[in-house]
Amino acid sequence: MSLFKRIQNIFAKPEPPVQEKSILTVGPGDVVEVSLVTYQVTGKAVNHSRHATMLTLQDGRTIRYFYIEEREQTVYHLYSAIDGRLESVDEVPSTIEMEDITYHLEEQYTGKVNVMGKTPFQASGEQYIWHYQSDQRQLLRIEWQDGRFMLYEGETVLPADVQVLRGT
Repeated sequence: MSLFKRIQNIFAKPEPPVQEKSILTVGPGDVVEVSLVTYQVTGKAVNHSRHATMLTLQDGRTIRYFYIEEREQTVYHLYSAIDGRLESVDEVPSTIEMEDITYHLEEQYTGKVNVMGKTPFQASGEQYIWHYQSDQRQLLRIEWQDGRFMLYEGETVLPADVQVLRGT
């Protein structure tokens, strides 16, 4: 090694350490494990005002949706899309009964979401969201954006059951 190279290495700034990915910073192409199932992240919708993220996860042909919200404690919900139809945003009920399960409206809000990758809504924009919970702690989520409804059934996931396996 030449003297010039040695002097240059002395004054060179060290490269910053590589930031490890967390479940809140993953994006399309990353691999995560939720409840012992490995998924590839194919899409992401972020609501910055709520500190919430909805990841689209794919395992083979199975597509699931993983909701993460930072509150006092980080909240994790794993959803599957379900078939359902609602007529209007103004007519979303406060109680919904499906398959002998009664869901009660827990919270309703709106916010701007930014999307990337494959998500149910392909463009960023204003989104309306309704969260429901049954007495048996089962979850129901309704989203509306640009004239389209999406309905999801889900469950709460423990933080210990969430892990980032590989980030891009």
